[in-house]
Amino acid sequence: MERAVQQDVSNAGGVAPFLTSIRSTIGDWLDQLMQWAVSPAFYLQIAAITVAFVASFFAAKLLRDRVPAFNTEPADGKLLKARVLIYQTRHILFRLLSVIFLSIAARAVFAFSGQDWLVRIAQGLTVIWLIYAILNHFVSSDLIKKLIRWVGTPIAVLAVVGLLDDVSLFLDTLSLELGSIRLSLLTLVRLAVIGTILFWIGRLSNTEGKKVIRQQENLDVGTREVFAKLFEIVLFTLIFILLLQVAGINLTALAVFGGALGVGLGFGLQQIAANFISGIIILLDRSLTIGDYIELEDGRTGFLTELTMRSATLETPDGKDIMVPNDQFITTAFTNWTHKDPRQRYEVAFMVSYDTDLDRLIEIIIPAMMNHPQVLEEPENPDLEIREFAEYGIQMVVEFWADGIDEGENKFTADIMLMIWRTLREHKIVMPVAQRMVTVEGTVQ
Repeated sequence: MERAVQQDVSNAGGVAPFLTSIRSTIGDWLDQLMQWAVSPAFYLQIAAITVAFVASFFAAKLLRDRVPAFNTEPADGKLLKARVLIYQTRHILFRLLSVIFLSIAARAVFAFSGQDWLVRIAQGLTVIWLIYAILNHFVSSDLIKKLIRWVGTPIAVLAVVGLLDDVSLFLDTLSLELGSIRLSLLTLVRLAVIGTILFWIGRLSNTEGKKVIRQQENLDVGTREVFAKLFEIVLFTLIFILLLQVAGINLTALAVFGGALGVGLGFGLQQIAANFISGIIILLDRSLTIGDYIELEDGRTGFLTELTMRSATLETPDGKDIMVPNDQFITTAFTNWTHKDPRQRYEVAFMVSYDTDLDRLIEIIIPAMMNHPQVLEEPENPDLEIREFAEYGIQMVVEFWADGIDEGENKFTADIMLMIWRTLREHKIVMPVAQRMVTVEGTVQ
């Protein structure tokens, strides 16, 4: 019991000095705030902040009213996108000018009084206000919005209030060393931020770069695809090298990693490597181009709509996409119907009775075929041939050349068959039908 009482007394004796210290610290802060509140430097900073905001307001209004780039939205002309972007900045002029004028005010106040903390705080809050306005008006990507909101904003505020160097030094002290490689928390943060920005810019650049390359009409489709893929490889290789430089990793240290990667390719990644190399071979030898009609070994067919470094996309006439690995075009047989010439040879079979005048049949079928818009005279005119003397009639075949593939919207054999049927019916030519006679013997009891 005595020990418990002594323990409570000792605890009370330990808590009391701590509470006293807190009260003393709070009191010192309050005294400091009161001194600041009644000091001329405080009122000077309040006045400087007020003047900065008022000057920013009138300067922004003057620019919006008097400068044509801010008061008239451009509709056409040269550099249209840049002029539209300048016009849209009219929504953030006040915030932007406030940051600039507050920076000038901070320098002026510090020169007169040796203090600028209150102006710096106002400037930091205005920077956050400006960043959120930029996000709302100019940024559409959710990833970039989150990156700027949670990373860019703290960095900008720290830079404005002058604490960025101190925070950077502190983060740099938290490091991990692996041999000659030193990774600090500052490096990892910088790598994450810059890596996200670089890959976002790289993705946009890749999309726009490919679009520009594919618009070069003086190059054939295969050459454009080769240049587009080479542009993609070079772009992301440069981004990867830049990230290594940002991380402070010497490129010579990648020799061991390169050996391990080679072993990985030889085992687990060999299929990926095979598709990648096959894609390069296909692009270089131009055995496939966008728009070709491909028939695979298993009978599936489709138009080639996309060719990446991993696979090719075949779009079937019924709207489905077939993803074909690139190495399948190297290791298996396939039929490219339209690689060199979009013209194809087709045939339509039909049967006529044995009492048909075949010479007259040729005279009426061939002109009817020539009336179809997709039937060509080159390289050969349509031709009518006897295929077989069948049991019930004469099997005839019309052979003709047509422009394009008989699939999807371009399907024409059904029209030609209907045209043949109408021609035969018009000239009263009989198409025989198999007839059988069934004799039933005996009687049913």
